[in-house]
Amino acid sequence: MSTIERILKSRNKPKEKVDTLAKEVKENRISIKQLIAYFEIGSVSEKGSCIEAIERIAREKPEIILPHIDFIIDHINDQAPKIKWETARVIGNLSLKYPNEVAKAIPKLLLNAKDAGTVVRWSAAFALTEIAKNHLKLRKELVPRFKEIAEKEKNKGVKNLYVKALKILER
Repeated sequence: MSTIERILKSRNKPKEKVDTLAKEVKENRISIKQLIAYFEIGSVSEKGSCIEAIERIAREKPEIILPHIDFIIDHINDQAPKIKWETARVIGNLSLKYPNEVAKAIPKLLLNAKDAGTVVRWSAAFALTEIAKNHLKLRKELVPRFKEIAEKEKNKGVKNLYVKALKILER
């Protein structure tokens, strides 16, 4: 049994599993490639834990995730809502240091901005607004889209992400 499998099959709470996976990767006891490989064969629940661990890693050590950005982008429109929202958060986390690299995720994030799931839409809004804050050239293209999306958005929390970003971006 691999270390990843042992962690995921443990009796620990889901949050503890995710924290342990992220810690193991950050401390080089598990490679990010191993975590991605396990994601590819895991159950939906295990995939969710793997991608959530990747999101945690992206917050603190985005350089570990950057070589695998295409993998992240490929899964933005996954069928599982948790994978959609966690991949969007990874993109948002990477945007500060790597705005050019995350820009190719925009079309998929814009699709998720129309998703039925509130958390998926919130995460897409987070990623899109972070990209706009950190990528000056794309800002002009994204601001009108944010206005359009915010106008139609029914959820106050999601709408507020766009509204707050527009206040910052339009200065």
